[in-house]
Amino acid sequence: MTSNPLSTKKLTVFKLTWPIFIETLLFMLLGSVDTLMLSRYSDNAVAAVGVSNQLITMMNIMFGILSTGTSVLIAQNLGAGNRKMASKVATVSLIINCIFGLFLSLIMFLAAHGILSTMGIRPELMSFAAEYLKIVGGCLFLQSVMMTCTAIVRSHGLTKISMLVTLGINIVHVILDYIFIFGPLGLPVLGVRGVAISTNISKLLGLIIMLYVVFKNVEHGISIKNITPFPKNIVKDLLKIGIPTAGEHFSYNLSQLVITYFINFLGNEALTTKAYVQNIVMFAYLFSVAIGEGTEILVGHLVGADENEKAYKTCLKSLRLALIISFSIGTLFALLRIPVLSIFTDNPSILIVGGTVLIIDAILEPGRSFNVVVINSLRAAGDVKFPVYMGILSMWGVSVTLSYIFGIKMGFGLAGMWVAFACDEWFRGLLMLWRWRTKKWQTMAFVRKSV
Repeated sequence: MTSNPLSTKKLTVFKLTWPIFIETLLFMLLGSVDTLMLSRYSDNAVAAVGVSNQLITMMNIMFGILSTGTSVLIAQNLGAGNRKMASKVATVSLIINCIFGLFLSLIMFLAAHGILSTMGIRPELMSFAAEYLKIVGGCLFLQSVMMTCTAIVRSHGLTKISMLVTLGINIVHVILDYIFIFGPLGLPVLGVRGVAISTNISKLLGLIIMLYVVFKNVEHGISIKNITPFPKNIVKDLLKIGIPTAGEHFSYNLSQLVITYFINFLGNEALTTKAYVQNIVMFAYLFSVAIGEGTEILVGHLVGADENEKAYKTCLKSLRLALIISFSIGTLFALLRIPVLSIFTDNPSILIVGGTVLIIDAILEPGRSFNVVVINSLRAAGDVKFPVYMGILSMWGVSVTLSYIFGIKMGFGLAGMWVAFACDEWFRGLLMLWRWRTKKWQTMAFVRKSV
């Protein structure tokens, strides 16, 4: 056994969260820049890329099976003072996620058109969507390894590193977006294809840097020797954490695909409105995401060190902060809805419907905070199944069902669907808070501190 140089006393939610906040903000800005630039090219391109990105997001969730488990196990092992085991976890996750990423990349490249057809995407969007999915989806393995590297670095409390890498990725991506979409100085205008190529180039550069950081500065214990003999127990624990967690995210995104199918009945304008609104409201829950991920790291370290009461209070304190911030920003967007939407479009119909949706979203965001912060804390403590069971119940029983009833059957359209989303987030979030308060998670840790 070797002691962990990062004491839980030196880790705080603020120190862990602010770099994650900046990093997440940069990722969100990247998506918004894509949407903003494409909106000058074609509204159909925006809608098509939005649909394709839903599929890519689902694939990223599959990679999260191991990267999420990696984050929890490394954090608990470091909290318990077992650095050698943390290195073994990192090695196993990197190898398996790389192989898995290559497999899914091949599927996306070969079956892009067929998958989009199954989704019922409109013919006028197919060429854009298929081209984007083939190029970006065909290189999904870049994201699978990148997610694992990020999980390793963050679990060691070094959240600033991944933030700086993300900053570099964003700068490269924005420059390439401008070049490929608008074709300055007589260069060819590539449109959707250009955005896809830009995405892959920036991810490749970021991955190269992150791999260097992991091997040279963070995990000197990573070695192929760590998988001989094959560490079945590590893989088992990774899957125990990752599969239920991925199940929760997969269920959510699958439900969103079904709802997107419903939105198809409302027309292309509804799809485009959803894409614009989602790019705006991402900033409303940005703080909750950052606080939730920072809290997850700290709770994992605290649980591994058997400091359960401190872990309990840490989650509740983080939740209060996330609620205040998310509601404040959601309200600000509701008040400034027309000016904010006008950044993306001057279409009167989109401005009216999108504005209504942003008002509803101000109520939705605090409910989302419960899910983001408390679920991350439950997972970090080892309680990974309950969020999945309740999530599936709520996503399909509340979100999908009410989206169809409010949006299609009763004719409230996209606004009705957003009301359904709010009902889902609040119902599920309050259940998660109840679970945390029961303290059943205190008996579910995967690692115990060495005496």
